[in-house]
Amino acid sequence: MLFSRTIPSPQMLDPSSFPLHPIRRTWTASGPPKAQLWLSFAPVADTIAQHFFLSMDQVNWLSLIYFVLSIPFGMAAIWVLDSVGLRGATILGAWLNFSGSVLRAVPCLPVRIPSPFAFFMSGQSLCALAQTLVVSSPAKLAALWFPEHQRATANMISTMSNPLGLLIANVLSPALVKKADDIPMMLGIYIGPAALACLLATVCLWESVPPTPPSTGAANSTSESFLRGLKLLIQNKAYVLLAVCFGGGIGVFSSFSALLEQILCASGYSNEFSGLCGALFIVFGILGALLLGLYVDRTKHFTEATKIGLCLTSMTSVAFALVSQLQGQTLALAAICSLFGLFGFSVAPVVMELAVECSFPVGEGASAGLIFVLGQAEGMLIMLLLTALTVRRTGPSFSTCQQGEDPLDWTVSLLLLAGLCTLFTCVLVIFFNTPYRRLEAESGGSSSPTMCARDPRTVSPTQVPPLETPGLTPPDEALKEAPGPASVSKGHSEWAETMPRDV
Repeated sequence: MLFSRTIPSPQMLDPSSFPLHPIRRTWTASGPPKAQLWLSFAPVADTIAQHFFLSMDQVNWLSLIYFVLSIPFGMAAIWVLDSVGLRGATILGAWLNFSGSVLRAVPCLPVRIPSPFAFFMSGQSLCALAQTLVVSSPAKLAALWFPEHQRATANMISTMSNPLGLLIANVLSPALVKKADDIPMMLGIYIGPAALACLLATVCLWESVPPTPPSTGAANSTSESFLRGLKLLIQNKAYVLLAVCFGGGIGVFSSFSALLEQILCASGYSNEFSGLCGALFIVFGILGALLLGLYVDRTKHFTEATKIGLCLTSMTSVAFALVSQLQGQTLALAAICSLFGLFGFSVAPVVMELAVECSFPVGEGASAGLIFVLGQAEGMLIMLLLTALTVRRTGPSFSTCQQGEDPLDWTVSLLLLAGLCTLFTCVLVIFFNTPYRRLEAESGGSSSPTMCARDPRTVSPTQVPPLETPGLTPPDEALKEAPGPASVSKGHSEWAETMPRDV
């Protein structure tokens, strides 16, 4: 049995018995600035290219570099989270993000900069390293700091801090950059939130685990070692299927966010409208995630919620591929982008919790982080494929793009995007099935690392306590007293000592 060291007292498991710790507030505050910097160039890509004499491929690489670096360094981020702890990972990510935001603004100084693209790329690279530490953290934060009935909601809030940053970038960049001379102001403004997050992380974070474990799982679980955990994940067929399919979904959403302005300007829509569509995409995604997180916390229907959400997302992606190539469809496009976010973004935190349930007792950082790494790898391939399939339009042009080149035809690329989204959804809906192994373990069921196929409500008969029979003497083990306060205190001390608290 995994949970054999101690049984937490009711006070330990009562969420009202431990206060809202600074790490909960500070972690959520540190998420948006990192995502802001990722897509701060994308909503004004044509203006950036024109002002700094860059090609659109170079501007796209300022977003693609996040995908490239997240593949090798995403694995390092998983190790940092599981070995160093949340505090060290958060502080390191905040300082990398702040340094990158400053480096991006160097080409706007009143001195001659021979290669502005090199500074942009270097700054984006540092921010990309910070992003790997943040995106892998929500599941671990929820597991260590929140009780069982709040984990999905906590994961949702932490995960949605990243889309919140994308929302700010989609709205703020077009609002600030009306002409090329406004670019220095935009880059300077983005330094502010990164500096604030760096200050909060450095000053306000003191420990990686709470003083009191909020759940039985947090108090007693022992995660597998890093390499052993990765081996178990690779051998877990249900987890691999979930990681590949939802990783593809992450790639679809990342490509959509990065290329939205270029797709819509080719059909005659303004940068402001593209920013509005991106904002609606994220606002409705956050709203959907909030509602779905509360629902899943109450019902534990992780698999059903994921499959239904992805089916609705696939239908919306087909609608976007068709309507985005038409002119004058502002209301329809705004509605489609809203639904795309509502159905797609909302399942992200649920999938992260489902990944932990499927892969338990592997560490939360590894199970959620590996999905992120696969998502970035698939996103890079999808984005490169979409841009490679575009062709120059030969007919009448309605383009509002400002980069001075002939407008592109995105029809084939968008149909491919919708096809990939539908393919990933169909595979997941048809073939994915898993028990909820962490919930089983917390309720006294089996959680063998090699098992991932039986019903989550099934409990092994060997683990059911023997029924009392008149005239029979119960075994000696059954007469042992429950652990007293001293045992509980000792068990908690052992738990706290096994978890990294400081850098």
